[in-house]
Amino acid sequence: MSPRPFVSTSSSCLHCCRTAAGVTSIHPASSKRWVWTQDAQEFSKLFMSLLEDTLSSQKNPDVRDIVQKQFCGEYAYVTVCNQCGRESKLISKFYELELNIQGHKQLSDCITEFLKEEKLEGDNRYFCETCQSKQNATRRIRLLSLPCTLNLQLMRFVFDRQTGHKKKLNAYIEFSELLDMEPFMEDKAHDFVYELSAVLIHRGVSAYSGHYIAHVRDPQTGEWYRFNDEEIEKMEGKKLQLGAEEDLEPSKSQARKPKSGKGVYRSRNGYMLVYRLQSQAKSLTVEIPAFLQGLVERDNTRFEEWCNEMAEMRKQSVARGKSKHEEVKELYQKLPAKAGCPYDFVSLEWLQQWLDESTLPKPIDNTACLCSHGKLHPDKIPIVKRISESVADYFYKRYGGGPRLTGKALCKDCVVERCRVLRLKNQLNEDYKTVSNLLKVTTKGDDGFWVGKSSLRSWRQLALEQLDDPEEDGDQSNGKMNGDTKSRDESSTEKREEEDLKFNEDIVCPHGNLCISENERRVVSRETWDKLQRYFRSAPEFPSSRDSCSQCKILEREGEENEALHKMMASEQKAYLPNLFQDKNRPCLSIWPEEVGELYIVSKFFVEEWRKFVRRPTRCSPVSSIGNRELLCPHGGLMFTFASMTKEDSKLIALIWPTEWEKIQKLFVVDHAIRVIRRRPAGATLETPLYITEPELCLDCREGLLCQQQRDLREYAQATIYVRKVVDNKKVMKDAAPELNMSSSEAEEEKEETRLEGEQDPDFNQANSNAKRQKVNPPNYAVYQRPGIRRSTRHRKVRGEKALLVSANQTLKDLKIQIMHAFSVAPFDQNLSIDGTILTDDSATLGSLGVTPESVVLLKADEPIVDYAAIDDVMQVCMPEEGFKGTGLLGH
Repeated sequence: MSPRPFVSTSSSCLHCCRTAAGVTSIHPASSKRWVWTQDAQEFSKLFMSLLEDTLSSQKNPDVRDIVQKQFCGEYAYVTVCNQCGRESKLISKFYELELNIQGHKQLSDCITEFLKEEKLEGDNRYFCETCQSKQNATRRIRLLSLPCTLNLQLMRFVFDRQTGHKKKLNAYIEFSELLDMEPFMEDKAHDFVYELSAVLIHRGVSAYSGHYIAHVRDPQTGEWYRFNDEEIEKMEGKKLQLGAEEDLEPSKSQARKPKSGKGVYRSRNGYMLVYRLQSQAKSLTVEIPAFLQGLVERDNTRFEEWCNEMAEMRKQSVARGKSKHEEVKELYQKLPAKAGCPYDFVSLEWLQQWLDESTLPKPIDNTACLCSHGKLHPDKIPIVKRISESVADYFYKRYGGGPRLTGKALCKDCVVERCRVLRLKNQLNEDYKTVSNLLKVTTKGDDGFWVGKSSLRSWRQLALEQLDDPEEDGDQSNGKMNGDTKSRDESSTEKREEEDLKFNEDIVCPHGNLCISENERRVVSRETWDKLQRYFRSAPEFPSSRDSCSQCKILEREGEENEALHKMMASEQKAYLPNLFQDKNRPCLSIWPEEVGELYIVSKFFVEEWRKFVRRPTRCSPVSSIGNRELLCPHGGLMFTFASMTKEDSKLIALIWPTEWEKIQKLFVVDHAIRVIRRRPAGATLETPLYITEPELCLDCREGLLCQQQRDLREYAQATIYVRKVVDNKKVMKDAAPELNMSSSEAEEEKEETRLEGEQDPDFNQANSNAKRQKVNPPNYAVYQRPGIRRSTRHRKVRGEKALLVSANQTLKDLKIQIMHAFSVAPFDQNLSIDGTILTDDSATLGSLGVTPESVVLLKADEPIVDYAAIDDVMQVCMPEEGFKGTGLLGH
């Protein structure tokens, strides 16, 4: 029967239904189906505890104590000394009784074992306070009081010492509809007859996977309902039926199900049994509050309306289907166009939708079959179907759409063009051989044409690409290079300066004339040019008698003059400032010679740019001025302290000797002179000199700069951080030798980055030997480096590390979700830390947690332990005992 909502006010039904919710789950951190059992018994305990804590704050005592009244009982651990007979009693509350079923066949035997006497002897002797010594004793459990709803948990999952894993006990256990607990009670003055109210079944042969099905009895009507996920089914009659739930996978060792008497059930999958006190069940009167009854009635009304709506929609769908079926059946025989009769072309995709009776066809759309002239493209014939004109009239009248493609819709121009392309394709191989032979003959006289050497090397590939893309033939017959497709002649393609150049455009100068470089072009005969022009009709044409561009010649002469001037200028400046160029004998604030009273400061950027020009005067622009303005604040004050210039800010400035400063002032325009003066006040020792800067330090702007730098680290958007996965508290790769973990391409990049731009300069190499320049770092990322060694500031990625784009205002929870997609580790399995600090507050922002751009976050994951041992052909995957970690049952 169809599922329907079931509303019951029985506490036992509520208890069983919520227990059945604890079903097996799929681990979200993996694409594989790794399953662990979120145990129903564990869920029962946690949910009961959560419910009790939540209701404890209610003012109404009936609501506050409902969990204790319905589910809480008491038993006592009673220990009796064998020597003096002293009896000690420890009273404890319980919400369920956990019964061992191993070796038992009846529920009463399981309860008897639970209450049986235990002997305390040997190393397990009991310390008697009366005897003041350890004595042999006996211990047992005595039931003092039972709850209205008695929850019995059958311990089917046990630990197997041989395999080291859990296993399920699939033995049959017999239990009855009525359970008399009076023989097990300490006080036998009351009636303790219970009636079966709910049964939870665990289907599956493994302790690590399976499915839960709950059976709940309505105390008002006595009818049983089966809860299977979202399906709720009423059983026939008023008896519990467990036959379907007992049918498992066939097993060689499966025992035959024994017969049971009236009112007795046997189950090999029964996991939890819920009994209701019979005396209270008969006298149970439930008064549902009016507001709650109204909510239930409203939900039921909505459900009934939804069912009626679905039934009506199903009815309409069936009617449409029948109508569509009749239409298709009638028109299908008339679809083919007979010879000599008028016909139309219709999109094949639309016809397939029309034949699909489950969907309603949309208006006919033939736009995908049209050419640039608005007619039927000859290449689109395979995606259209020729149908009779009468059926086409019916289709357009009923479904609409267009444009309509009659038998005369085929584009004549496109057909002619496709024929030309096919002829050219067939002729291409022959023409390629002819042109290759013609190019071997040297052309003399002025009857030839200039063609680019790069175009000649790849003209065949260009022609093929053009012929394969006929849409561009009409407007662009010159064969545009395809940047997404590699040329067959890769060597020739790489030599082309611009991959998107058309044929013969590689010899066109920026002014649209013939380029001046004769090394890039050659003269071909008229016969060769005519054959090439058949494929590239709009290619630039340059007869061999045409002279190269006059404007480019003038610019070339000017460029040669400038290069000569730059070489001379670089040579003079290099000779004038040899130590500054060679980076020899440079001043240092921490080691200040006694004979020098002052030092000058320039931007390190200026020094780097000037050295580049001196090394490559023909490629770099000359430096004419020194811009020290960037080292000053808007008020004209210095932005750096003396201490910072010796440490983190030393990468932003360069120190100049006074003698060098005089030469620099003659060579360059200086906007602001900055110097550091050392003075010794009267009576000062040699260790306490006084350093003064001109201009002076601007304290307000200096503090503002520091605050801005810190703010930039805390307020960022779409910045890169690195997440590095660690295993067993050790990084996947050693930081001490990251070059061992880089791929070959990364290693080559690192070598290329550390290579000096001027290492080919003989003067530079002789002067510096193996010394390397230091790289200028931005202010926010300046790091200390040993003098004379240039280190890369590019982050070195190691294996097990991934880069993520984050913002300062996103929360740690958002970051964990990103990490889950990158590493396949669920958020509740992630243990994150940065610089030794563990990150735990999921609601905190990354900026407040100190996660800055380029920082490295360490990830330690609670990894699953996979066991591929098969039990009854079922693969088991043993997960750590995480239980309900990450759910509301455990708080965080």
